[in-house]
Parts: sequence; structure tokens; C-alpha cells
Amino acid sequence: MPDPGGRGSGASAVPAAPTGATAADRFARARLRFHGALPAWLARLVPETAIGFAAISSFTYAVDLTILYVLDSVLGVLYPVAVTVGYVIAFGLAFVLNRWLNFQSHGPVGRQTGRYVLTVLTNYALFILGLASLLEWQGVPGIGARLIAGAFEAVYMYLMMRFFVFRIKRYA
Repeated sequence: MPDPGGRGSGASAVPAAPTGATAADRFARARLRFHGALPAWLARLVPETAIGFAAISSFTYAVDLTILYVLDSVLGVLYPVAVTVGYVIAFGLAFVLNRWLNFQSHGPVGRQTGRYVLTVLTNYALFILGLASLLEWQGVPGIGARLIAGAFEAVYMYLMMRFFVFRIKRYA
């Protein structure tokens, strides 16, 4: 039966991973398979690297929130300290995983690290401390404030990683 989107199922377009495929190869194939399953109109809007970024970010965000919960709610660490510790650990992990698996970058790690640190610091000031703290001071529970700020943070971080940190240009 023909595909209503006119693109095929996507699964047949992605060959099986060869024996000895690296983790980055397997990640790219899974990302491509998921991207191929999107409706055609959405696949044109959403780059494959956005799918990979979402997968990695979901994992590292869960790490961040787990650390925040344990430090803030279990151990009673001050909220700004708990947010900072979770943030630093999660974003270090996100850089490594995105560079290695998603963007598969072979550019100069020093330059990319500097750009990433700048991106993370601006993100931290704007969304994590700024927006999340403002929301918490307005009565939103700490985890809720972090979730709301995280939505803004996700868009900002993907755009900065794609166009500034790893400099992926759009090919038309």
C-alpha cells in the first residue's frame, strides 16, 4: 500500500548496521530511522540532528532533574546550588554525547569547547538562573520552574549547537 506522505516507510530506506558499526554509526541509523518515520511535511522542517539532540537532551535532562531532586528535596541543598550542580554535570555529558554521537564532529575540540562554554553560560544566566529562579520566587515549585525553563533552554541550546558550536550549515 502506498505511503500517504509519498516517502516510503523509512525503515526500508535505512540499511541494517554493518558488523562492527560504531556507537556513532548506530546512533545515526536510529536517528535516521526515526526521522524517516516523520510525516513528510514535518521531516522537511525538522533536521535529523534535532532528533538526535532531542534524544540526548532527554537523557541528560533526566540526569539534571534527578540531581536537582536529590540535592534540593532529599539533601536540602540550597536551590541555586542544586540547580548549578545538576546543570554542570548534565551539560558536560550533553557536550560529549552530542559531539560524539549526534553531530559526529571532528573539528577542533578546544574551539568547540570554548563556544559551548559560552553557550552554556548564556543559557544558564538567561533560563536556568534567570527564568527558573524568577518562576520559583513567584511560587512555582522548583522542579516545575526547571521544567518550564527547560523548554526555552532546549530550543536555544539546539540552535546554538547546530549553528555556533559545531557549525552545521544547511544544505539545500
